[in-house]
Amino acid sequence: MYTLASFLKLLKDDGLLTRINSRLEPHLEPTKELMKSDVDGTTVVFKVKNSDLLCVGNVVNTRGKLYRALGVLSDESAYTKLLNTLSSKPEVNYVDEFNDIFTYVDYGLDKLPFIKFFVNDGGMYITSSIVIARTPDVEGFNASVHRLMFIDKERVAIRIVPRHLYRIVSLNSKAGKDTPVAIVVGVHPALMLLASSSPPYGVFELGLTKELLGSSIRFCRTPKHDLPVPCDSALVMEGRITNEYVSEGPFLDLLNLYDRVRQQPTIHVESIYLNVSLDDQLFHVILPGGMEHKLLMGFPREASIWDAVRRVVPKVIKVRLTPASGCWLHAVISIEKNSDGDSKNAILAAFAAHPSLKHVVVVDPDIDPDDPVDVEWAIATRFQAGEDLILIRGVRGSTLDPSSADGITDKLGIDATVPLNKLELFRKVRT
Repeated sequence: MYTLASFLKLLKDDGLLTRINSRLEPHLEPTKELMKSDVDGTTVVFKVKNSDLLCVGNVVNTRGKLYRALGVLSDESAYTKLLNTLSSKPEVNYVDEFNDIFTYVDYGLDKLPFIKFFVNDGGMYITSSIVIARTPDVEGFNASVHRLMFIDKERVAIRIVPRHLYRIVSLNSKAGKDTPVAIVVGVHPALMLLASSSPPYGVFELGLTKELLGSSIRFCRTPKHDLPVPCDSALVMEGRITNEYVSEGPFLDLLNLYDRVRQQPTIHVESIYLNVSLDDQLFHVILPGGMEHKLLMGFPREASIWDAVRRVVPKVIKVRLTPASGCWLHAVISIEKNSDGDSKNAILAAFAAHPSLKHVVVVDPDIDPDDPVDVEWAIATRFQAGEDLILIRGVRGSTLDPSSADGITDKLGIDATVPLNKLELFRKVRT
């Protein structure tokens, strides 16, 4: 059974689980504990004073934990498994009745552990909610991760970027309709990764678990809107995304900068359910700008870069979206090459695979992309701007980058590899 609780047991057995015994104020106090455990690479369990639900944060805040969740031991295995999964056919097996697993709770959103993470946050937030909606123009469903800002006992604001859910809401809005949704919190981290990925529109992300985990998960239908939700979710909400818009934000993004205030739609939450088949209804909390946030967002893009680059060079050794760039804007790629032109092809392939990329550095196999000192050394000794730099002006990048013009940016590629006819001259001395 692939549940959040079963994964936490593995972490506990490895000595990676800590527990805060005193209840925390939902304003700012959880952030301090989450930031400490992020530095330690541990997972932390806690409660906040306004809710009886058990919170858990930093579930997959290291690459080792993420690979443990996927059942792999190497980068290549993880990339291959995720890419094969995203190209597989979704399966949704309804094997249980919703009311046999979930029970309706007669309280409002104010009893859930919304948290104010930083002083200038626009409100109290849930950061790990997977929102499930039916695609109105094709047969299928969509699952994606969204932050929810508390408004009152029945309403939240949802941040929606122009991707698949945005299309669904726009189509329904044009037809004069609300968008029925199910919101799930507290699932196995492999499901969080799938919901953070981007398969083609209409492919239900949570229905892809057979390829990823080796078996399909169990689904049941929500009672009001008939939407598929994993039976092992800790909490389920049903509601409607409406045409009512409110100010949402500011909120900390991947770059540890404040995302600006925007007008965003509200969700009218009609019912809240808890999973009575689980011993603990674990409520997942993702630290904004923390390593879990960065890995869940960045890893699927890292896999896409690996896949694109391996098609144009003899061998990709390692790909890393760097933590300092939010695991989003900068990539370092180590390759083996047969031609001095391979490294520039790798740069162009990386930009094509992940359009938000701003800088790409390509290095030789003797340079570790996980070591920024090693990478800087390669740039210092193996790079000449007049020969090894690629500059692409005025292209789409990421709106998260405050130096861009609403996402229009200049992109930079650095070939920090050794010319093949001068390998001995640039050989790195190892102790």
